[in-house]
Amino acid sequence: MTQLLDKAFKEVSRLSEIEQNVIAKWVLDELKLEKKWEKSFAESEDILEKLADEAINEKRKGKTIPLNLDLL
Repeated sequence: MTQLLDKAFKEVSRLSEIEQNVIAKWVLDELKLEKKWEKSFAESEDILEKLADEAINEKRKGKTIPLNLDLL
């Protein structure tokens, strides 16, 4: 365990049982969500590569315009 994680657990251990459970649920939900995102990206690698190739081709053909952040 890293020092930072150990420090976080020590701080959380000082909270009430309800607060600890809320934080524990949040951490577990975040970890589950992260795994879901990793799986989604791994499964979409071919699609993302195809989209990137299309974008590069459109840029080469002059079909793109620079992003103007002031217009967002």
